[in-house]
Amino acid sequence: MRVNAYAAPAAGQPLAPTTIERREVGPNDVLIAIEYAGICHSDIHTVNGDWGPQPFPVVPGHEIVGTVTEVGADVTTHRVGDRVGVGCMVNSCGQCPPCRGGDEQFCVNGTVFTYASEDRDGTHTQGGYSTHVVVDADFVLSVPENLDAAAAAPLLCAGITTYNPLRRWGAGPGKKVAVVGLGGLGHMAVKIAHAMGTEVTVLSQSLKKQEDGLRLGADHYYATSDPDTFSELAGRFDLIINTVSADIDVNAYLGLLTLDGAMVSVGAAPGPLAVNGFLLGARRILTGSMIGGIALTQEMLDFCGEHNIGADVEIISADQVNEAYERVLASDVRYRFVIDASTLA
Repeated sequence: MRVNAYAAPAAGQPLAPTTIERREVGPNDVLIAIEYAGICHSDIHTVNGDWGPQPFPVVPGHEIVGTVTEVGADVTTHRVGDRVGVGCMVNSCGQCPPCRGGDEQFCVNGTVFTYASEDRDGTHTQGGYSTHVVVDADFVLSVPENLDAAAAAPLLCAGITTYNPLRRWGAGPGKKVAVVGLGGLGHMAVKIAHAMGTEVTVLSQSLKKQEDGLRLGADHYYATSDPDTFSELAGRFDLIINTVSADIDVNAYLGLLTLDGAMVSVGAAPGPLAVNGFLLGARRILTGSMIGGIALTQEMLDFCGEHNIGADVEIISADQVNEAYERVLASDVRYRFVIDASTLA
C-alpha cells in the first residue's frame, strides 16, 4: 500500500512530503494507523549524515503510537482497535543469546531498526513520519489507554532509554540519583526516577530550568557552571544518568559517585571521553546504555501507565518538521516535539 510520509531526500536536505510503499500484512504482521510520531535527536543525526551514509530517501521516526487496523492470520497478541506503539526496532533474529535474553537491541545477527535499516527481505525500513506502518507483531507494544497518545509517543525511545539504566542500577527508595541535563531524555529520567521513589537531583549548566525540574519531580537542582557544585556534591550519588550529547568533564562527574556508584551515559557524545583512572579506584563504574528489549519496553510502558507518566510535548503538524529540527538543535523545546500524523493524510 502507498502511504503519505515526510522524508529526507539526501544528507542535510530539508524533509519533504512524499509517498512510500508499505508491505502487505503478513501472517505475523500488524498494520498500524499512526496517530503521533515523536521527534528524537537521533532522527536529526541520521538525516544530517552525522552517523555515516544512509539509504536515502529516509523517513525518520521511532517514537510511534497508533491504532491497529489489521492483523495477520497468526497474530494473537493484538487486535483491531488496540492502541499500540512501535519503538526503535522492528525485527531481530530471535535466536542469538541477546535475543533469547530479551536484549533484541543487541542482536548478534543485526537488529532491524525502525528506519534506515536493512530488513530481512532486503528492503530498507521507513519510520513513523507517515500515516501507516506494518510491523512484525513481536515488536508491537501495548500502550496503556489512560495515557495521552501524544505524550506516550516519546516513551518508545526517551522513556525506555532512561528507564533501562534506572531499573538496571537499582533506582528506588533510599537511593540518590543525579540526572545530567534536562532535555528530552533528562525530563523523562526525572519523572521516572521520581516515580521509582528515588531522591532526584538535576545537574544542569544553569538554573534557568530549575522551576521545571522541581515541577517534574526533582528534589534538588544544581548548576554545573558553579565550581562549588562539584565540591559540595562529592561522593553523594549512587547513580548518575548522563543524558547530554555534548562533551563534559567526565572525571568531575565521576567524583560525585559513592563507592560502587555508576555513571551511565545515554546521550551520544560526539567524541572520545578522557577518563582519569584514579577516579575509578573507588570502584566507580562508567558505562553506557541503549534503549531496551521488547519485554523491558513493555514493562516501562506499564509502569508509566500505572504512574500516569508521559512526556511533556509540543504537538506540531508535519509541515513544521524542519522548523522543529532547527529548534531542537537550538534547545528550544520543552521537552519533545510530536508530529500529528493526521496532518499527513
